Amino acid sequence: MVVWLTWLAPAPPPVDEQVAAADTTEQVTGQEFVEQGDPEVGSVQELAVDDSTFVPGQGAEVRTIEIENNLYRAVLSTQGGTFSSFELKEYEIAGTERNVQLVDSTKGGALGLLFTSPGSRNYDSRAFVFETDTQQESITVGDAPVTVSFKADVGSGEINLSYTFKPDSYEIDLNIDQPGAASFSTREGYELVWNGGVPFSELDHETAAQHTGAFARSGGEVEDVLLNSDPYDERSLRGEIDWVAVKNKYFTVVMMPQQPTRGAELIGERFGEVSEAYGRHDYLASLLMPAAGPETDAYTLYMGPMVYGNLNDYDLDLYNMVDFGWDFFEVITRPLARFVFIPAFTYLGQFMPYGWVIIVLAFLIKLVLYPLTKTSFKSMAKMRELQPRMEVIKEKYADDPQKQQQAMMKMYKETGVNPLGGCLPMLLQYPVIIALWQFLPQAIELRQQGFLWAQDLSAPDVILSLPFSIPMYGDAVAGFTLLMGISMVFQMKLSMTNQNNAQAKIFTYVFPVMIFLIFNRLASGLNLYYLCYNVLTAAQQKVINKQIHDNPEEMAPKKKEAPASKPGRKKDKNRGAITGKRQPRR
Repeated sequence: MVVWLTWLAPAPPPVDEQVAAADTTEQVTGQEFVEQGDPEVGSVQELAVDDSTFVPGQGAEVRTIEIENNLYRAVLSTQGGTFSSFELKEYEIAGTERNVQLVDSTKGGALGLLFTSPGSRNYDSRAFVFETDTQQESITVGDAPVTVSFKADVGSGEINLSYTFKPDSYEIDLNIDQPGAASFSTREGYELVWNGGVPFSELDHETAAQHTGAFARSGGEVEDVLLNSDPYDERSLRGEIDWVAVKNKYFTVVMMPQQPTRGAELIGERFGEVSEAYGRHDYLASLLMPAAGPETDAYTLYMGPMVYGNLNDYDLDLYNMVDFGWDFFEVITRPLARFVFIPAFTYLGQFMPYGWVIIVLAFLIKLVLYPLTKTSFKSMAKMRELQPRMEVIKEKYADDPQKQQQAMMKMYKETGVNPLGGCLPMLLQYPVIIALWQFLPQAIELRQQGFLWAQDLSAPDVILSLPFSIPMYGDAVAGFTLLMGISMVFQMKLSMTNQNNAQAKIFTYVFPVMIFLIFNRLASGLNLYYLCYNVLTAAQQKVINKQIHDNPEEMAPKKKEAPASKPGRKKDKNRGAITGKRQPRR
């Protein structure tokens, strides 16, 4: 079926010439960034306006200022008074030696003010050339914060932008002052927009795209625009907005207003398929602000990694941008991640490599769940003891399913065996497993962390590259996935001891093969955890099986004793009368 469907698959759609022109080889790989100023990819020429009154600094020389602290290297341009680059020093684009970039350089600047003039024309501050009183081309943030200011005369008013950079922090303060705003802007106010999203930083764009989007918090709920299915999506929010953000799998840019808002706009658009060479995602997040008054509008920007501790400090549910599965599971998986896995990774990561942290975590989880595991195995052992009696009942009532079911239930009641006793304890373990399945591939702590032959625990640990691609499997063999599949076979064979069911024996091999195919392209840290989990489960099962063998009387189902008769209600064998009851006189 796989070969047939692959052979009959439709040809890929033709590449749109404009999209192809907009995405050079460097851009679409997510590892190179188009030089700013290219008029074909959303440069400043595209943003130009035709009203000389509203084009401050036209013809002025464009300057850039580099601001650097221990965590990042930012570049501000007088063209728009905005970020033209923002590189994170501690993180590299997967497969390269270049730092992660948060600014989409195809947009002519990331941050901008959009407003409508009294003449009903729309303007973007990124089309303006600002002035700055900073003469330095490079500034290093030392022990004290550094402020860089920009000014543009617009009509008879001004737009003043002031950025404050802090030492050893991903937080940046932005103040916007617009004296005389009534001369160039309507009473509807303005928009503070981040345009372009955060470029991909991982090799597997298809997986990274599933965790990329635009977000906002409104009314205590986090809203999002994702492009997992539709190529275009947008969402308009009205009223008070706590923050808006764009993110890729591991990194984010958040804008938090310190004054009331009118709403927010989230827009996402996909060009081509992310699995194709020309595919990319484009996002926009904007805050709708009231008309500027005499007071300065203040914003807090967070531009950095999706580290739980950093985001949680704001107490605004910023970490809720991380997807933990369907709402039904998220009620369980998110608290487990926040209060168990993240603290464990944070604490243990101080003393050992993260590969060992995963192994220790697997051991601790198996230790905590051991009582449930033992109960489950003991219940399955009792069910095996009842297997001969069950076969007899099936043969006896082969033509009467109702009597067969009644006989089965009577047997369970007499022996005190619960047919679900082996399933329920296992089901209670699944929330933990599902939570880890959601958490580990998105844990930035694992990114760029190697273990044994795996160079990056957040990516597949390729040990063999194939000259062809297998549907659903990929074009490479992952080491931990291979070992996990083998360990699952041995673990399931142990659980099928004395099992005569042919279907169950087939399942012993089919299920590991399915897992092997599905998990091959997932993070090696996740596969390492399941490998350790399977090995520890097999060890536990070996111990419990030995206990069952050494103590068969404890594990065998026992027939329940009949309840004792109540005193005073014993029947007289000779007369059938009930003793203890007053008899009538003869």
